[in-house]
Amino acid sequence: MTAAIAVDLGKTGCRAVVRADGAGPARTVHEVPGAPGLAAENGVVTARAAVRAAVLPLLERDPSLRPATVCVGAAGAAAAPEAARALAVRLLEDLPVHEVAVTSDAVTAHAGALGGHVGVVLAIGTGSVAVGIGDDGSYARVDGWGPWLGDEGGGAWIGAAGLRAALRAHDGRGPATALLAAAVERFGDPDRLPSAVSRDGNQARTIASFAPDVARAAAEGDATASAIVRDAAGALSGAVLAAARRIGGDAHAVTVTGGLTGLGEPLLGPLRSALTGSPYPLKWRSPLGDPLDGAGLLALDVSAPHEPHVARVRRAAPIVPAPPLTSSAAVEE
Repeated sequence: MTAAIAVDLGKTGCRAVVRADGAGPARTVHEVPGAPGLAAENGVVTARAAVRAAVLPLLERDPSLRPATVCVGAAGAAAAPEAARALAVRLLEDLPVHEVAVTSDAVTAHAGALGGHVGVVLAIGTGSVAVGIGDDGSYARVDGWGPWLGDEGGGAWIGAAGLRAALRAHDGRGPATALLAAAVERFGDPDRLPSAVSRDGNQARTIASFAPDVARAAAEGDATASAIVRDAAGALSGAVLAAARRIGGDAHAVTVTGGLTGLGEPLLGPLRSALTGSPYPLKWRSPLGDPLDGAGLLALDVSAPHEPHVARVRRAAPIVPAPPLTSSAAVEE
């Protein structure tokens, strides 16, 4: 049985698990803080540190484990393919594996949610991206442009809209909203909010932490929060429809995955309604698995339609017995 390590590297968290060909659901997941994204400044450095922190404890826990492949689904990889390949090379220096594969976390989300088959997957977490893969192998990626230029409808987008509304209410520039009290409870004095959201060096992640507060206020009837969540659902449905149009073909399976699905009906209800009412034929389905499942699938199956979007590097020579975990080795593409 072939073993691999699947990694889901997001902007909020980095999860890793050992997977085996033919095995059942993933076993114990080790999670550490994520990284700002491969397209960010020092993206490879911060991503490398996060993956090492997630993977090395799994190897140390079972010294006999010698996985063949580590597959990483990394935020920002689609926008920075050179950084994705550079991360693969660096991780092959760090880890006692024969191969490292790096792709976008949206690609691993797609593979996991649809079991490696075609369709459209909307991945929503701190950011947001819709990925479509068609019957003829066509590929479309919509949004995923990061928290300052895109990721519309994602966690950071919702959180930022909620915090702006809270500050407008604080200033007297906007209507009263429960979001002001929620912002004070989470971040403290509104006058210090800009520094509060920058304190840990990952603004997108910190701002996204306010998205559940926005959804909660919407569920309780706050008009401002409800409008923000409706706008988010509209932006997300637009990304799904754009991806479906770009890959062409007949009716497509559509599923939604990612941490932001935890907001529940305040977001998913309007999103389902927008997609169901679309003139484009779409089939709403529950996800078959998560990005970790997708990373595990792509680690062990190079025949999946996602393979053209995977940066994969292999060792030029076998691993010597009991290699140090930080040893370097020559690689070939």
